[in-house]
This record gives sequence, structure tokens and C-alpha cells, in this order.
Amino acid sequence: MTSREAAPGRGEQQLLAMPRLDALVTAVVIVITAGIFAAVADHAMLIRIQRLDDAWLQLMISGRSASLTAVAKLFNLLGLVYITLPVRIAVIGLLALRRHWWHLAAFAVAVMMSEVLIGPLKGIYDRARPPGSLVATSGASFPSGHAVAASVTVVAAVIALVPAGRRRVWWSFAAVAFSILMALSRSYLGAHWLSDASAGVLLGTSCALVAALAADYLQRQSQGKRPQRPTGTQGPAALHARDPAEGPLRPP
Repeated sequence: MTSREAAPGRGEQQLLAMPRLDALVTAVVIVITAGIFAAVADHAMLIRIQRLDDAWLQLMISGRSASLTAVAKLFNLLGLVYITLPVRIAVIGLLALRRHWWHLAAFAVAVMMSEVLIGPLKGIYDRARPPGSLVATSGASFPSGHAVAASVTVVAAVIALVPAGRRRVWWSFAAVAFSILMALSRSYLGAHWLSDASAGVLLGTSCALVAALAADYLQRQSQGKRPQRPTGTQGPAALHARDPAEGPLRPP
């Protein structure tokens, strides 16, 4: 058994390749997220936002068709716990099989953060849903639970499963595109206002990025504290392989 096999996770790749850049992106997303949550909490700003939400809902209603409604209802299904939970369990199982413990921690923490936040936030804002939803809904409207669940799952999964590099960039674009489509589907169906869905995507993405940054920092700290073999130090096999002409080993 090799030393890497004996110590699971020792050969695990770094979660983030450019932590400073990722920290900057995370900070920008958090600021935008905080901005929309603050705006909805302000009564005067909410009146303006509601006008935009009303106009957007009317646009969605006027553009409804059988095919678009079928696609939107498919996204509604994909955002349900019956789909997201098995997907999350599968991601965690795969990361455990690979022994990527830091990646698993980043994914699990991101999901737990979103689940902890969504209920209290809905209770605090207690915003009414749009009238005439095409799908069954329950609870308050802001933020969209479907949008939160979808975005945190796909963004955190890409960070945890795809190695840092060009492939992750493309998969990240796909994750963001999926999150945006989920948000649009919620407003198209009349299940949420557009601002509800946008806030949900931002919140889910923020949870994924914050968890990844925290896990990456702890991973680097952990790797930095590992004892390093001093330069020039030889193991037992090297000592036994000494040239006999050099004479016996003498104690220092």
C-alpha cells in the first residue's frame, strides 16, 4: 500500500486554483446578493421592484405557449426535493469514493447553508406570491426555494467534481445557465416574482462560493502544517544501500 493510499485525501487536488480571484468573484456576488435582499426589505424600493415584477409577469403570461409551459414544468420538477436530494446524495457518495474529503465538505456545507437560510428568510420577508400560478406552491414567495436549491446544487457540484481549469470554467457557465433558466421558469409559471427567483439564484451561488473558499483555505492550512521531510534526509532503504567502501555507519 502506498503512502497516498494509507492516508486518504493526502493526494487530493486543491479545491481552488486561484483563491484570490475566486475570493473577488465571491465578494462581488455577495454584495449583489445583499443588495437585492436589502432592496426588497426597503418599502420604497420594493414598490419600484414590484412594478418591474408586475411588468415581467405580464410579459411571461403574454408569451406562454404549450411547449414553453411543458419545459417550465419540467424545471419545476427538477427543483423538487425528490430530484435534488438524490442528486446531492449521489455527489456526496462519489466524492467519498474518490476520498476527496475537502471537496465533499465544500459541497455539503454549501447545501446545508442554503437549507438553513431559506426557511428563516422566507419567514422574515413573508412576501405574497403572484396570482394564478400554473403549478402548486406553498409558503412565502421571497426568495425562491427552487432557485436556491438548483443554483447551490449545480454550482457547488461543479466546484467539487470538476478539477480547476478550463473544463471547470465551461461547466461553471453551464451551471449558471441552468440556474438562470430555473429562475426564468419560476417567473414564467407565476410561482414567483422575478426578483424572488433572482435572489434565489444569487443566494444559492453565494453559499456555494463561500463554502468553497472556506474549505480551500482550511485545506491549504492543513497541508501547510504537515511535517515535511528535511532536504537531504534519506530513508532506511537508502541507508542499507550505502557503498561498503564508505565504511560502517558511525553515530553522530
